[in-house]
Amino acid sequence: MVQSKEITKLENSAVKLTVTVDKKDVRSEYNDLVGKYSKSIQIPGFRKGKVPVEVMERKFGDALKEETLGHIMEHAIQEILEDESFEKENKPLPYSTPQVLDEPKVDLDSDLTFSVTYDILPEVKVGPWKGLEVEIPQVSVEKADIDRELEEIRDRNSLVLDKDEKAAAAKNDVVTINYCELDDEGVPEPGTERQDFVFTLGTGGNIYKLDDEITGMKKGETRDVTKQYADDFEDPVLAGKTKKLRVTLTALKEKKLPDLDDDLAQDVNEKFKTLNDLKKDIQDRLEKNLENQLRNRKTNAILEKVLEKTPITLPESMVRLELDARMRNLARRFNVPEEQLVQIFSAGGKGMDEVMDEWRPDAEKALKSRLIVETLMKDLNLEATDEEADKEMEQMAENSGATIEEIKKYYDNENMKEYLKEDIKEKKLFDLMFAESKFKKGEKKNYLDLIQNNG
Repeated sequence: MVQSKEITKLENSAVKLTVTVDKKDVRSEYNDLVGKYSKSIQIPGFRKGKVPVEVMERKFGDALKEETLGHIMEHAIQEILEDESFEKENKPLPYSTPQVLDEPKVDLDSDLTFSVTYDILPEVKVGPWKGLEVEIPQVSVEKADIDRELEEIRDRNSLVLDKDEKAAAAKNDVVTINYCELDDEGVPEPGTERQDFVFTLGTGGNIYKLDDEITGMKKGETRDVTKQYADDFEDPVLAGKTKKLRVTLTALKEKKLPDLDDDLAQDVNEKFKTLNDLKKDIQDRLEKNLENQLRNRKTNAILEKVLEKTPITLPESMVRLELDARMRNLARRFNVPEEQLVQIFSAGGKGMDEVMDEWRPDAEKALKSRLIVETLMKDLNLEATDEEADKEMEQMAENSGATIEEIKKYYDNENMKEYLKEDIKEKKLFDLMFAESKFKKGEKKNYLDLIQNNG
């Protein structure tokens, strides 16, 4: 069907595909369509299936040509894209729908030429990635980090008991509150009421951050408070706002922490015989986590350096897909529908276009980094074997406490083995990049700051 095709490069990783279809194929497609309809269409004065072609064309000629055009363009593009000789780099992205330029007209006595545009995978010529120098913070697991983990374990294994009726709320108490927002007249705002909300005082585990205001309250007491929130407050709905709130303390409990001894260690897991066993396990886990965090720091630092010397033009469809995915992930994290998330941003004075513009730089950086990684893995011919995948699964089983059979079943049932192989290829790539890089010691940081990305 396709007589000729021509690719023209456009801006922003897009192309124009111009296709010419032989007039014989145009006529054949048109005749087939007329023949099909002539067998089923009913026109007054003619029996079904006996409508003359000239009558069909007189009444429906333009519509028949329009449908012919649609069929030809669809079949021609499909033919081109399925042709193994058609360059892979000129094929459209899966989420980029070809757009027709200057809607063509069908002339049954002439070849048909039409053009479509679509986004393609960006061309990536990776800049220098060897001999780079990056700075990595100096971090180690300290006794304070282990002690903090132990206190969290004590907290999880604590008993929660009612406090004396006359006792005041204090840090680490478990409080139950009713609250609502108030208008300027002190009247509750409809839809803001919340009943029986429970959290531990001093943790900030509440939307309005009312810990300080609740401290000192007694069971049954009600307080009206005014809170002013900074412009960079974590909740965009409250950022830069002043809120009047009414809070009632309905229940007050305190935690009785267990002693830090061998009994606690055995309660945590029967594999621990002594408190020292538990401490050793915590230290091993934190050091493994630190190793992973520092590896991520190294990876990101190197990729940022490479990105500086690797110009990449992203197609808008790719960026939009990434932004939409981030929106869905955020909605899942907050366990709300996307429409409600839009309303939350709107209540904070931001439209979705503004939110997307704020997210865009980080989304583009992530996409470009991913393209660099994929290009290097291809250029370096990195592969992952089944044996390497099996070895990786064995390591997962050892680290997680699951059986190797359970791990393999997951990867087999979910068809995840190819993703695992991609991870292995990435590890190989980053090991190569580490070996070719120079790491200099940065400033000293504590473990918690590193994990929480505080600098």
